[in-house]
Amino acid sequence: MKRLLYNNLIKWKNNPYRKPLILNGARQVGKTWLIKHFGENEYKKVVYLNCEKGEELSFIFSNFNTERIIRTLSAYTNTDITPNDTLIIIDEIQEYPRALTSLKYFCEDAPNYHIAVAGSLLGISLHNNISFPVGKVDVLQLYPMTFEEFLLALDKTHLVSTLNSLEWSIITPLSSSYTELLRQYYYVGGMPAIVQAYVNEEGLQSIREKQKQILYDYQHDFSKHIDKKDITRVNMVWDSIPQQLAKENKKFKYSELKTNGRASEFETAIQWLIDAGLIYKVNRISNPTLPLKFYEEQSVFKLFMLDVGLLGAKMDVGANSVLVGNNVFKEYKGAFTEEFVMTQLCPLNIPIHYYSSNDSRIEVDFVLQIKDNIIPLEVKAEENVRSKSLRTLIDKHPNLKGFRTSMKSYIDQQWMENIPLYALSSYFNAL
Repeated sequence: MKRLLYNNLIKWKNNPYRKPLILNGARQVGKTWLIKHFGENEYKKVVYLNCEKGEELSFIFSNFNTERIIRTLSAYTNTDITPNDTLIIIDEIQEYPRALTSLKYFCEDAPNYHIAVAGSLLGISLHNNISFPVGKVDVLQLYPMTFEEFLLALDKTHLVSTLNSLEWSIITPLSSSYTELLRQYYYVGGMPAIVQAYVNEEGLQSIREKQKQILYDYQHDFSKHIDKKDITRVNMVWDSIPQQLAKENKKFKYSELKTNGRASEFETAIQWLIDAGLIYKVNRISNPTLPLKFYEEQSVFKLFMLDVGLLGAKMDVGANSVLVGNNVFKEYKGAFTEEFVMTQLCPLNIPIHYYSSNDSRIEVDFVLQIKDNIIPLEVKAEENVRSKSLRTLIDKHPNLKGFRTSMKSYIDQQWMENIPLYALSSYFNAL
């Protein structure tokens, strides 16, 4: 399967100022497969070390003499490690903190060696007195597969090329095809193992069972990495997200977790899930003006899951509701559509917020910052759209242009552009 982050790995390899690379991301988003695939394609030799299984780790990283580490790794893997043509892969690096610390010394003392490490829960590890090599590593984040990557996995290369052309006169006649594939993506999502099962034509019930197994594995991870006293709160936050997204007002409310619930009780649990890559947090801004960070409110936010397919599995939404007709676009108060949009925006690595007025009468689902441009983005699940809040915001800030994403075809109304949901990623990637 093609992952778009592969191009970033090529840039990393060819960068003369390259540092050791950390490929971060939630469990089961395909980090190990991608880094191995990259090594096999782009290097003469690959050395692979798994920190969950390696029995010699304490000896290999007994000190941080890089020449000795390379020599020992060569002996341990029976491979001559040579600069520039060998990729050293250290997997599950969060399981052995000294391996993470060693990256600092490779950056300083042996920059001609190519080292890429993969790990989950790295953000959590940082809270456990692990010495992170600040400024000594390059970091890339891998997310679940986007809609574009899903199309590529289904061998719909021509449809991807058409989307990326942004030639609306060609795209619009194909809208029914894109809409059908979008429905499929809502059900399957972007977890690589699930997409592969779908490509292999496994049944829809099998797909759902595999998604629920991933959800089970995530919750099993909770018990491995969290103190018992905190597990309940993490589970409460995790389990509440579908309910929170199915509300008309998707602002996260602690009172949905328990009566009189407070931030002090649950903020650590929320941060744990963010660090694990399992949820995304979108903070409110009170003014759509640069810099957005200045107007950000940490205490008012929305939470999203990492994958739309997993959201459907967690909500127990059946295949009939997603794949037949337009029910998925009409029901659930736009939960799936807003979740979909968030999962397509995250890989852009741009600041993402949402706007609401102080009296809560106006709300715009997302406000993006792309370079020096502020982009208010309203999300509509159906073709029958009204953009009252967006229009009011633009009237108050005439220097901005509004954007809406919906099931309608592309249209430019001067004050606002409507982007079809299926073309969202292609459009904003081009900006």
